[in-house]
Amino acid sequence: MIVDFVDKLGDWNPQLLRELKGRLKVFSVGIAIATSLLVQLLILLVQFSGIPNENYPSYGEYCGLPTSYEQQRIQLQEQYHELQNQFFIYSESTKFDVRKIQELRNKISQTQSQIDEIKGNLSDKFCRIDAINMQKWWQDHYSYLFLTLSVILVFTLLVAGTYLLINDLAKEERRSTLTFIRLSPQTATSIFTGKLLGVPSLIYLLIATALPLHFWAGIKAEIPLIYIFCFWAILIASGIFFYSTALLFSLCSSWLRGFQPWLGSGLLSVFLTITMHLSYWSDSYSNYVISWLMLLSPFSSVVHLFRNLAHTYNNSDLGQLQWFYLPIGASKLGFVAFTLINYAVFTFWVWQGIKRCFHNPNATILSKEQSYQLVFCFETMIVGFAVQQVKSGNPWQNVVSENFVLLSLYNLALTLALIVMLLPHHQAVQDWARYRHQDVSGRQGFWHKSLLQDLLKSEKSPALMAIAINLVITTIPLLIGIVLLPIDSLNSDIFHPLDKIKLILAVALFFSLMMIYATIAQMIWMLKTSKRLVWVSVTAATIILPPIILLTLGIQPNNNPLPWLFSTFPWVSIGYTGTTTIFAALLGEFSVLALLMFRLTKQLRRAGESATKVLLGS
Repeated sequence: MIVDFVDKLGDWNPQLLRELKGRLKVFSVGIAIATSLLVQLLILLVQFSGIPNENYPSYGEYCGLPTSYEQQRIQLQEQYHELQNQFFIYSESTKFDVRKIQELRNKISQTQSQIDEIKGNLSDKFCRIDAINMQKWWQDHYSYLFLTLSVILVFTLLVAGTYLLINDLAKEERRSTLTFIRLSPQTATSIFTGKLLGVPSLIYLLIATALPLHFWAGIKAEIPLIYIFCFWAILIASGIFFYSTALLFSLCSSWLRGFQPWLGSGLLSVFLTITMHLSYWSDSYSNYVISWLMLLSPFSSVVHLFRNLAHTYNNSDLGQLQWFYLPIGASKLGFVAFTLINYAVFTFWVWQGIKRCFHNPNATILSKEQSYQLVFCFETMIVGFAVQQVKSGNPWQNVVSENFVLLSLYNLALTLALIVMLLPHHQAVQDWARYRHQDVSGRQGFWHKSLLQDLLKSEKSPALMAIAINLVITTIPLLIGIVLLPIDSLNSDIFHPLDKIKLILAVALFFSLMMIYATIAQMIWMLKTSKRLVWVSVTAATIILPPIILLTLGIQPNNNPLPWLFSTFPWVSIGYTGTTTIFAALLGEFSVLALLMFRLTKQLRRAGESATKVLLGS
């Protein structure tokens, strides 16, 4: 039976069978199971070490003495004051009664003794065993156990699995076995599905061993079973997304060699750590575009699904989360469904890059046509989080203006990614420039003969036209917001009082500056030098460093706005700059862009000259 299963598995996915055979050794399996059980045992021991005993402090959360004694003390104090009043009444000459006074005096003395006794009990260092609320302690104990296991499972599955996948592909690349895999009749989807399921197989085994304890803790903490399954659905979806991204990263960064797995898993660890801490304060971003980034972290689901678990997430308020006014946070199941769709959409695009880079390592990560669709999906997703109905009385007064800035930051990061994904290899551009005019077979009409079609669709042509089209797609939502939104909603502490003309000019400044950087990167990528990647990295650094340098030097936008106009954050200075100055800066950037385009055209013409012509010309 086992042999038949192995044969069927090999027929379905030979790569998966290869990975499992190399990893599921008896010793490795035993170590994985033992490690999982040992970690679970340590967690339980740590949890049980906190069981309240005779040394439990009286001021502890689960000690019922302070509450009950305080209530008794208040009642006795009221009784004491009532007896005092009666004592004064019967001490008056009109109602003087010796027997009654003596009786009241005895009661006052007894009440005072009881009050003193309670005060002594309140000052005791330890709580009585019978006064400890053990039911509440066990309830919170299971909650903390569930949360602890959830955090450990997230980091183990994502970070450790990412490291193993990147390291495996890096070894395959160094040993040149990846080339043989490319020559196999298997599809890229089959090969990398086998990698995803097989390489982290020991991680899966380790997690599977912890599943019973995790579900048991959740059930004992009175968490609905459907929510636990929703958490695991999101964790699996996030694993597929991050594992796929790890594969793409490994295929595109072979030049990093042995540093690849450490960099990839390290960046993911930083992302998960930051989002885990931000999740505690989810009410601070539920109305902002940053919500999309937080949805890529499984900790957002932990926050929303188990909000009040063990009194941990009282500050979270993802229930207000909206997407194009749709209240996706109002229903937990709706939130889970949207999160899964978000993972599915971007996992799809990651796999498009994997397929292209696997079959042709020298190809761009995405084609130009794919980049248009990706940017459209990306903008649709993030703009939806910027379009929200903020409740009246919301303490965050600058939601619109801050979303405007966040959209700009996202678009900046997207533009940098597009420059990396779309710049064709030096040889590809040279071949296009040299043989483009010969590719006339089957072409009919102006459009099919035009240079414009090549620049928009050809994978070997320079990427500037495609980047420009994508920049137009990214800036359209900003322009629509500027035109439709009242200017008062954009004025805030971020933006000095300004007008819509300035904002439109700022968008144009951003567009022109990104095109300048893209042109410089394309020119560097066409150089006949082995250090092209270094120069492109330097160009990317010049995009990020100027604002940091300006802040370090103490050049503030309100005091010296001109340098900020030429940075990647012109928004912060446009309110302090005249419209004429902004327009002049825009003309200056367009002039620089025109000169660079002229220089790039000459570079393309030289690249298109045949080798024989170059030799004869020399």
